[in-house]
Amino acid sequence: MFYALLWESGNLVDLPDKRIGFYNFCLWNETAGKLQCLEFKHLQVMGISLLGIVLGRICVYTCLVFSIFYPIFVAHVKCTGERKGWKVILIILIIKTTILFGGLTVFLFQTSEWIHPSDFTGGFLALLGTQALLLLQILTVTMYLIGDKHTHPCQSRGGPAH
Repeated sequence: MFYALLWESGNLVDLPDKRIGFYNFCLWNETAGKLQCLEFKHLQVMGISLLGIVLGRICVYTCLVFSIFYPIFVAHVKCTGERKGWKVILIILIIKTTILFGGLTVFLFQTSEWIHPSDFTGGFLALLGTQALLLLQILTVTMYLIGDKHTHPCQSRGGPAH
């Protein structure tokens, strides 16, 4: 995710004749013989919603912010070993997966007329990889919680039986 959003500057397509990302929408200008980056007013004329682009950008970059603080929270929960903490981690992972998927979908829906599947470059592939890793983490935490429930049945009911 860091690679896609910071190193690649959010560009999902970075080709010699087009650069399309969360902050760039550049198409080849035949007359000028170079890439021409379009402003929001030009995008709106082309039928691209400014709200859709901004919403997609906010969702995807919010997921990045969650990712920055996520390791600190995981370290805390791992040290304390609290079951409630693992449930919160699961909720955070589901939120991250949802907003990343939602932001990417909204953005691609707005720009689909100008992007072909073969145009996607490293930034897009990195975001797909991030989505896959988030799903794997959700599965891992879910399996841990299921296993922990069977390992410590008294704790899952609220305490030891007397």
